[in-house]
Amino acid sequence: MAKAAKTAIKTKDQKAAADAKNWTKVIKAVRSPKSGAYTFKEQILHKDKVKDFLAQK
Repeated sequence: MAKAAKTAIKTKDQKAAADAKNWTKVIKAVRSPKSGAYTFKEQILHKDKVKDFLAQK
């Protein structure tokens, strides 16, 4: 029964499912100038804007 429900969800809105493939989660390690420890910035971006995000300081 769960398999049928999963299939129904996939076929219900195929346009949204196809659009979701264009988004990605980007995680960037940023070093703190004060302590030298790393922190992480996470963001969900469109695949075309990933390089811009990683190029930022």
